[in-house]
Amino acid sequence: FCRALADGPRLLLADEPTGNLDPATSDIVFDVLLELVRDTGLSALIATHNPELAARMDRTVRLEGGRLS
Repeated sequence: FCRALADGPRLLLADEPTGNLDPATSDIVFDVLLELVRDTGLSALIATHNPELAARMDRTVRLEGGRLS
């Protein structure tokens, strides 16, 4: 996570960034990520299977059967 941000990118791509974490740690990491996005203007595209985390995003898109909805 930190290495991905070291060069100051404008876009962060994250595939299941909290997938292997327990729920409490997952919430903390996601809080930090959202704060970073909102405070710096960084854009983030996050793939997750966790509907609770997805619901906290400004915009969500679902991929089902190879189609975006």
